[in-house]
Amino acid sequence: MPMSAFTRTLAGLGLAALVGLAGLGAPPARAGIFDDDEARRAILDLRQKLEASNEANRAKQAELNVQMADQLSQLKRGLLDLNNQLEAVRGELARMRGQDEQLARDVAELQRRSKDAQTGIDERIRRLEPVSVTLDDKQFLADPEEKRQYDEAFALIRQGDFGAAGAGLSAFLKRYPLSGYAESATFWLGNAQYGQRQYKDAIASFRSLLSRNPAHAKAPEAMLAIANCQIELKDSRAARKTIGELVQAYPKSEAAQAGRERLASLK
Repeated sequence: MPMSAFTRTLAGLGLAALVGLAGLGAPPARAGIFDDDEARRAILDLRQKLEASNEANRAKQAELNVQMADQLSQLKRGLLDLNNQLEAVRGELARMRGQDEQLARDVAELQRRSKDAQTGIDERIRRLEPVSVTLDDKQFLADPEEKRQYDEAFALIRQGDFGAAGAGLSAFLKRYPLSGYAESATFWLGNAQYGQRQYKDAIASFRSLLSRNPAHAKAPEAMLAIANCQIELKDSRAARKTIGELVQAYPKSEAAQAGRERLASLK
């Protein structure tokens, strides 16, 4: 039987409604499937992104590690260079300290030498500078060395070492023939020779003094000494003559008085 328009409409509605009702139950099943896939895809995508991020981080970390290793290596080299420089500085400081110590020693040595040189110069000046001497009523200037040699020889006379004294005085007179000491040295040379029983040599020395300076303070004693030498030589006649000359030349002297007493004992 043919359907009326209403029936067709109702049938269409029913079908549509049925389809709609059916659609109310069916879509949730399809939506659940869709959500799981999306979630899986999202998870996979997230995993991929995370893996990519991790890979990037690992690469970055590796790069940082390389940079850090390089920086550490550079730092170690820098520290090694710095340590070498410090050692070099220490060595240089030690060398400089050594130089300073050597310099100090050199300066001290130069100062010592300078002081010694100055002392030597002063000593030489002192030795060369004439000194004033008064001897046997005579005043004169003498070199320090000249004075020293005379004093040493005269000290030997006092010690009774007539041999050494005679040698010293002879050497002195040869070296300083014009010395202010010459007359006194000649007198004591005669005494040294008399002490060695060299009477003729002693007479020659005493007469040398009298010939050089008859007014010398030791002249009367020299004449008495000549007489004594003549007595030792058993020449009484010559001794009396000498004593007579002594008394005549130096009547007020102690030597003249001793000569008179000695003359009285002569035969």
